[in-house]
Amino acid sequence: MNIYRLDPQQPLNLPPSIVTIGNFDGVHLGHQAMLAQLNQIAKYESLHRAVMIFEPQPLEFFLKHQAPPRVSNLREKIVALKDYGVDSVIIAKFDERFRNLTAQDFANILKHHLNAKILMLGDDFHFAKNREGNSDFLRQCGFEVHNLNTIDWAEQRVSSTRIRQVLQHGDFSQTKQLLGRPYRMQGRVLHGDKIGRTLDFPTINVALQRQKPCLHGIYAVEVQCLDSDIFQELIQQEQGIQGYSNNSLFGAAHVGTRPAIAQEQPEWRLEVHFPKLKADLYGRMMQVTFLHYLHGEKNYPSLEALKQGIQQDVQDLIVYRQTTSSPF
Repeated sequence: MNIYRLDPQQPLNLPPSIVTIGNFDGVHLGHQAMLAQLNQIAKYESLHRAVMIFEPQPLEFFLKHQAPPRVSNLREKIVALKDYGVDSVIIAKFDERFRNLTAQDFANILKHHLNAKILMLGDDFHFAKNREGNSDFLRQCGFEVHNLNTIDWAEQRVSSTRIRQVLQHGDFSQTKQLLGRPYRMQGRVLHGDKIGRTLDFPTINVALQRQKPCLHGIYAVEVQCLDSDIFQELIQQEQGIQGYSNNSLFGAAHVGTRPAIAQEQPEWRLEVHFPKLKADLYGRMMQVTFLHYLHGEKNYPSLEALKQGIQQDVQDLIVYRQTTSSPF
């Protein structure tokens, strides 16, 4: 799959394409239905399959830190789009210049830069300055436009907003139904402040690569290392607790801002503690699959109370692993 950064001054030289456009946050069942129809038409018309996404997402540009949390970061979107057969992903930088494009400017980009012949769009797709453009305008510009109605599950519309709400309630079973897969985050292990070591609970700090996550609390997770077999080697050495999948370790994860730790500027963290494991994992690319919500983030009155709280959480999550044959 090809990945392009859109440059309005430089055509991409794509072959004749069918194009769909949107945030694709989560690449959920509604997005997947769109991609399935795109694939079907592309095969029939012998067209290149392209997806245009925005970075940052428009609401992040307009609302800054008040924007809704992301279901997926850019890497996670691209991985999911590749899994559903997309040939090219075009990343459009959503900035002041892009937000001020006229509808005709946007249509010209689709025609001359993306070589779009057919467009696959949502039923309420609007674009350009003041949302002046829509599917009818694009038809007037000469594009063949197909609109897909929203997809329902359990008599409710499948949307990124609904998935955010479900995640914030810790319902990973329903999240899996809406996404068509378990909820996961991917990121590289970064150096942190190593406070966990001083509490006898060392953690890996997994880069979130998003302004704000949908989760907040303590979770059971399983973690896979995407760029090495190190977990398999550790399991063979009887280190750590094996997860439910091959080449995975079970862990206790914290997602939050760590209110019990004094900080000049609180920041969101994804930290994972692996019981019964000591290993150097810095720089590794990890995939964290969320299995079970234990409780929300707590503001402990002291570091000693925090240590006792972590100890109890880890014990509770180990019991969860020992008593749960399948998380979904």
